Amino acid sequence: MTFDAVSARRSEKKQGPRLSPEQAAAAAMVAAAREQGLALTGPDGLLKLFTKNVLEAALNEEMTEHLGHEKNQADPGRDSVNVRNGARAKTVVSDAAGEVEIAVPRDRESTFEPQLVKKRQRRLGEVDEIVLSLYAKGLTTGEISAHFAEIYGASVSKETISRITDRVVAEMEEWSHRPVDSVYVAVFIDAIVVKVRDGQVANRPVYAVIGVTIEGHKDVLGLWMGTGAGEGAKFWMSVLVDLKNRGLRDVFFLVCDGLKGLPEVVGNVWPDTIVQTCIIHLIRNSFRLVSRKHWGDLTKDLKPIYTAPNAAAAANALAELEEKWGKQYGAMIRLWRNAWEEFIPFLDYDVEIRKVLCSTNAIESLNARYRRAIRARGHFPTEQAAMKCLYLVTRSLDPTGTGRARWTMRWKPVLNAFAITFGDRWPAAETY
Repeated sequence: MTFDAVSARRSEKKQGPRLSPEQAAAAAMVAAAREQGLALTGPDGLLKLFTKNVLEAALNEEMTEHLGHEKNQADPGRDSVNVRNGARAKTVVSDAAGEVEIAVPRDRESTFEPQLVKKRQRRLGEVDEIVLSLYAKGLTTGEISAHFAEIYGASVSKETISRITDRVVAEMEEWSHRPVDSVYVAVFIDAIVVKVRDGQVANRPVYAVIGVTIEGHKDVLGLWMGTGAGEGAKFWMSVLVDLKNRGLRDVFFLVCDGLKGLPEVVGNVWPDTIVQTCIIHLIRNSFRLVSRKHWGDLTKDLKPIYTAPNAAAAANALAELEEKWGKQYGAMIRLWRNAWEEFIPFLDYDVEIRKVLCSTNAIESLNARYRRAIRARGHFPTEQAAMKCLYLVTRSLDPTGTGRARWTMRWKPVLNAFAITFGDRWPAAETY
């Protein structure tokens, strides 16, 4: 190896790793911008200028492809007489650079249809998705408009934002009426309350249903805007019938919060379904009927009931609870007696399976996301606005898929147990 080659290699090491052509071009642009005192971001920054240049260069390439020749280089013997006819100014909104004014080339015959920035298109990139995401988080159209003005320096009117969010209405309707699986191993149901301004602001219940497929996947089966001010078993009847009409013919376990009349409603729609009352709701309602000074003792006395090895042991623990507290808190004992048949089904399974079947925690986590968006809004102008917001929250759940993977792994023991317990109703061809 010659002395010159060694010197060249040492010089390369001192200069650092060699840049790719793209990196070298970007570095040169940044250096030139700094020399000229040009900011990288902002209204007149390098990013906006770069976006303008790239868009205009791409549009000119599209025009060249459309006409079949470069500017001022048309073949005299060609059949078409169509040529470039100047350019028109257009302002577009970019999620990265804000408002960018570009020159869109025109042709003499007005047959040019640009694809990168289509005719009448004013927003670029992910602007629509940003609007939908912010709406799902509970921001009003006015707040979203102010957000774009503050962050991007772009003017997006409230009417434009409303039109963007209204595009999901048809998608929401299709989602609400889509066919569902014929069998679900478990279904969790609950309702949340939203405030809707219909003449005056009033509470309206929204009914939500989550299903667990035979593969262990979680699926939000639908959202229904109810009537009246609170949750009711009568409306749940219409919800379950709707699911049945969409193809759901059998449910192994249905977990609910113990609403009066709900077990009878479930039995009318799916006679073989086991109804499980959420034990957390049951315990919470027990404390509401007991003086605060007795909460510590009651906590210890209730635990043997819901941790019993079987239904018989739970019945003995309830008898002991009644013997100790029956005279003082008869309403609490009556609460447990009335819910007993819907309380004991989960006791037939081991501890790991009980954890996922004994409560409505599966749907409460979804309700927490809904309530976060609802609190940000306060109230909604219409029922459709409320449903649109909740649907967008549903659509944005678990974007990476990691939550779905964890959920499926947690349900594997349940699926194995149910495949044996409900083998005659399992839709797969295998026998267990």
